[in-house]
Amino acid sequence: MTKIIVTIVLLVTTQLFSQSQYEQGMSKAFALWGEGKNTEASDLFARIASAEKNNWLPNYYVAFVNTSAAFETKDKDQMNTLLTKAQTALDVEIAQQPNNAELLVMQAMIHTAWIAYDPMTNGMKLSGKVMELYGKAEVIAPTNPRVVFGKAEFEMGSAQFFGTDTQPICAQIAKSIELFATFKPETAFHPNWGLERAKEARDACKY
Repeated sequence: MTKIIVTIVLLVTTQLFSQSQYEQGMSKAFALWGEGKNTEASDLFARIASAEKNNWLPNYYVAFVNTSAAFETKDKDQMNTLLTKAQTALDVEIAQQPNNAELLVMQAMIHTAWIAYDPMTNGMKLSGKVMELYGKAEVIAPTNPRVVFGKAEFEMGSAQFFGTDTQPICAQIAKSIELFATFKPETAFHPNWGLERAKEARDACKY
C-alpha cells in the first residue's frame, strides 16, 4: 500500500499545476497522505467532498486512505474505525453512481480488508460479495486495469489457499499490466494506481 501512495503523490505533484481551490486542496491532501499523515489527509479529502458534492473523487480517496491504513493494522478497534469511515464515504458515492467501476473496486477492497483481518469470520461472508463486485465492474469496464488486476489478485489468494491452479490467474495479471500501459486517467486526480502491485504479482507467478 505504501508504494501505491507514493506513486499517486508523485503523479499528482508532477502532472498538476494547481489553480483552483479544489485542485489546491486535493494536492495538499495527497501530500499529507504521502507524508504518512493519514488522518489529516482523510479529513481534508472529506472537507473537499462536502464542498464538491457532485465529484466522487474526494470521498473515493477518503475510502482509499482509510482502507489502505486498515490493511496495515491488526487492532480491532482501529480496523473498525478506519473501515467504517471508508464505508461511510464510499456509500455516499455508490448511491449516486452505482455503476462506477472504480467505486466498485474500492468496495471490494474494503471487504477484502475485513477478510484479511479475520479470514475465518469474514471469508465465507464476504468472499462471494467481493467476486460479485469484480464481476459487475468487469462488465462495466472490462479494460480497466484495476478491475482486471483486483479480481485476479483476489482469486490468487483463494487459489493459493485451496491449492488450485494459478496459471489462468497469472495470465489475467499479465493482461492487467498490458492494460495499465494504455490506460489514461481522465484527470491527474482520477485513479491511476496498481501497476507496481501487478508487476510484483506477475513476478511471483511460477510459470
